Amino acid sequence: MKQRGPEFTYARGLMAALLFALVPAHAALFDDDEARKQIAVERARIDDVLKQLGVINDRLGKVEDQLKSGGLLDLQTQIEQLRQDLAALRGQIEVLNNNIEGAAKRQRDMYVDLDTRLHRLEQPAPAAAAGGNSSEDQAYDAAKNQFDIGNYPAAIAAFQDFLKQYPNSERAPRAQYWTGNSYYSSRDFKSAIESQRALIKTYPYSDSVPDAMLNIASAQIELGDTKAAKKSLHDLIAKYPLSDAADKAKRRLAALGAKK
Repeated sequence: MKQRGPEFTYARGLMAALLFALVPAHAALFDDDEARKQIAVERARIDDVLKQLGVINDRLGKVEDQLKSGGLLDLQTQIEQLRQDLAALRGQIEVLNNNIEGAAKRQRDMYVDLDTRLHRLEQPAPAAAAGGNSSEDQAYDAAKNQFDIGNYPAAIAAFQDFLKQYPNSERAPRAQYWTGNSYYSSRDFKSAIESQRALIKTYPYSDSVPDAMLNIASAQIELGDTKAAKKSLHDLIAKYPLSDAADKAKRRLAALGAKK
């Protein structure tokens, strides 16, 4: 069996590093079909480059055979051409690497933006009926408005104040959820997890629990703890199979390449 030349070994190693780098990036890819298609195209190009490397390796083998047999005619020209071909392939690999990394980053950014925008679609609760606590509604709506405009530190403070003033409010579980989601949106993922776990512990029967579990899994993905994220998603699907959050969890598990 012919041994691979050093140039081929270098290029092959670079390709392996590129493919390995796709694994963590892929953990965050969810709903961006365009980005996924782009990555698939880049992978096809990588396969084509690998085939070209194989052809060059065969040519190198023939050159080595000529060296062993003493046939030196045009050998220097062939070697120079091979070097140029390898340099061109390395350039293609670098371009493919940049394209894939760019697509993965755009997909992660799009997911975070989409997740935030979906939450912002939640409409404020109807105004309190006559005799209701209007100050409670005003406090909640003011906190939610801070989240909607992207002022997450102010939203966190406002929701926490709401929970202190109205711990028994029907809106308390949702206020706790938005506290956690505000931490998530400000990329304080550890605090987001703690806040959502507090919701699950304090309000275990709330309709907000599935959303809290999904937010925990999202934060774990951002922290790179894929194993914990998969467990959180599986638990969500098992406990709340009919919830909208469970549907999202299934898609995220599929994106992570998860298997039970």
